[in-house]
Amino acid sequence: MSITFRNYIDGAFADASDGRTLDVVDPTTGDVYATSPLSGAADVDAAMAAAAAAFPVWRDTTPSVRQRALLKIADAMEARADELVAAESRDTGKPLHLTRSEELAPAIDQVRFFAGAARMLEGRSAGEYMEGMTSIIRREPVGVCAQVAPWNYPLLMAVWKFAPALAAGNAVVLKPSDTTPASTVLIAEIIGGVLEELALPRGIFNVICGDRETGRLMVEHPTPAMASITGSVRAGIQVAQSAAKDVKRVHLELGGKAPAVIFEDADLTKAVEDLVVGGFFNAGQDCTAATRVLVHESVHDEFVAALAKAAAETKTGLPDDEDVLYGPLNNAGQLAQVSGFIERLPEHARIEAGGHRVGEQGYFYAPTVVSGLKQDDEIIQNEVFGPVITVQSFTDEAQAVRYANGVDYALASSVWTKDHARAMRMSKNLDFGCVWINTHMALVAEMPHGGFKKSGYGKDLSAYGFEDYTRIKHVMTSL
Repeated sequence: MSITFRNYIDGAFADASDGRTLDVVDPTTGDVYATSPLSGAADVDAAMAAAAAAFPVWRDTTPSVRQRALLKIADAMEARADELVAAESRDTGKPLHLTRSEELAPAIDQVRFFAGAARMLEGRSAGEYMEGMTSIIRREPVGVCAQVAPWNYPLLMAVWKFAPALAAGNAVVLKPSDTTPASTVLIAEIIGGVLEELALPRGIFNVICGDRETGRLMVEHPTPAMASITGSVRAGIQVAQSAAKDVKRVHLELGGKAPAVIFEDADLTKAVEDLVVGGFFNAGQDCTAATRVLVHESVHDEFVAALAKAAAETKTGLPDDEDVLYGPLNNAGQLAQVSGFIERLPEHARIEAGGHRVGEQGYFYAPTVVSGLKQDDEIIQNEVFGPVITVQSFTDEAQAVRYANGVDYALASSVWTKDHARAMRMSKNLDFGCVWINTHMALVAEMPHGGFKKSGYGKDLSAYGFEDYTRIKHVMTSL
């Protein structure tokens, strides 16, 4: 029996006004299992009108009210954990046990973090900076936020969008990816119930399902003061261009090509163990994934052999198998993209493990390790977004920095060494928004996540991410 997802606008579920729908595919089988609305201009207008009407009421609530609402949302998500995990796994094919522990648990924690942040919304204290004048700084919500979430972490990215926005007093219109609407629609039901219980305006949180064109309509709509997207560089550039037409604020978290730089004194056993997870978790569909390993020439062959062996022992499979590290790629287009990178490898490249699809059904791809690559190879320069780890050799620290920084992306990186001074030099010289030392892909709510260069601008998580959803006003009084 097919499932029907619906938009959530002003506290009510609705189909697209013109009745158009999109198919939602189970990536473990390739079969359609649900439909969702293909929202058009009328639906976007309705959601924006609801958000705009609710915003002044929500803006004028006290931080304690916003905190209480977010804490209740977190509790309600926890109470419905089984449903959220099942919805997320059905849409993405992710392993159920890892979705619960590695995605839902942090998502709930992050809602609670931003509930606390709501109480910290403040400007600088008053002071006299000109004779006879007192200045104060007000930090205010920006208004209605148009938010577009990606398909690689639908549940987690929805939280990264709505939690700081609501905590700061904004109203939200959120669009999930066309391939993964399930958990976001369920979150709308959860949030709607909390807002109704607390007698708060339900129009502060709206979900619009649709495709790329729906997202463009949201970003170009005159109502939002801010557009926030997590997605590809191409999508980010389009959003920035669209938002520029009426000078909207933009928050972009885009692609990545994270280098893991391994020096000769690194703990190779730990590096292999951590980078197998860092490279293959979520089928490598992660902007921070450890996709690009740079190894000192003196330990290169040893490391490659160990990584290839570990990759060959890593399993992909169905959601209810507790032995698998990751499930399928998200969609047929992504399977074709990953396969294409491997099919186009240059002659000097060597496939050390994997390099092929797994099974005939669904979008599964084997854990893959490729060595023998050069800095200007396509697979080094471009984001694969699949379970593929490339390995390059370097001779010294300067070359390692040059190779690591020699791509258009600048989101995350890691350094593996026992030499503290070298770790500090590398963390200074690596041109990435995050540098991990002797680990890779650890995230906490208190610390910022966001990149430089073509990886975008603005931060998610942390007080910095919270501040992105506020504006600063100077008030000056004559004494």
